[in-house]
Amino acid sequence: MRKPVIAGNWKLNKTIAEAKALTTELVAGLADVTDIEIIIAPVFTALSPVADLLKGSPLQLAAQNCYPQETGAFTGEVSPLMLKDAGCQAVIIGHSERRQLLKESNELINQKIKKTLAADLKVIFCIGETLEEREKDLTLDILTTQVKGGLLGLAPEQMTDVIIAYEPVWAIGTGRTASNEQAQEAHSFIRGLLLGLFDQATADACRILYGGSVKPANVDGLMAQDDIDGALVGGASLKAADFCRIVKFE
Repeated sequence: MRKPVIAGNWKLNKTIAEAKALTTELVAGLADVTDIEIIIAPVFTALSPVADLLKGSPLQLAAQNCYPQETGAFTGEVSPLMLKDAGCQAVIIGHSERRQLLKESNELINQKIKKTLAADLKVIFCIGETLEEREKDLTLDILTTQVKGGLLGLAPEQMTDVIIAYEPVWAIGTGRTASNEQAQEAHSFIRGLLLGLFDQATADACRILYGGSVKPANVDGLMAQDDIDGALVGGASLKAADFCRIVKFE
């Protein structure tokens, strides 16, 4: 059985004080959860203060991005080793907003994944198609290109620290959500890609999250699907009550 993962991506929200307040609520509301892997990803400035509040709790800390170099003349960037030093256990890589707004390539994403794994951190590797790509019936082609490009050169044993998040870009922040059947179809296809790239054991063990406008109202149906192993939650992760309900899906 794959242990479910619920991850909250706070995006560009919450000052340090606000992040600490939300974290305090989450730690209290989720203290008794042991059968779900829970991850929250605040902004860089709040990582260390939040890490202090998570000590002794079941919640893990992730960063929203990294740069694939340990040190050097890379103004404005943060390395995986520095994120680990700040208290992180994971890094979100390849989020659709970075692909779309900052034009991150599959090659750059692959470099980030390798450096993050080398720093002994877990990766939440995001993939997904835009509305235009879906309407052109390119979804499976896009997923194939992103999965193969992002995971290029990885060994099967490294995949134990990679969590994949399928996020249909057309369903992020739009109020639209892929149907349970659409999400399951994509997740099953991604698992098939992993089988082709690695082996049956790796494909069976890899957790694949759904990340398109997950809310308390739709999480139960999504989590009932065979190949959906959790959620990468955006807006709903900013409200303690909503995120706790998602973590405690039925």
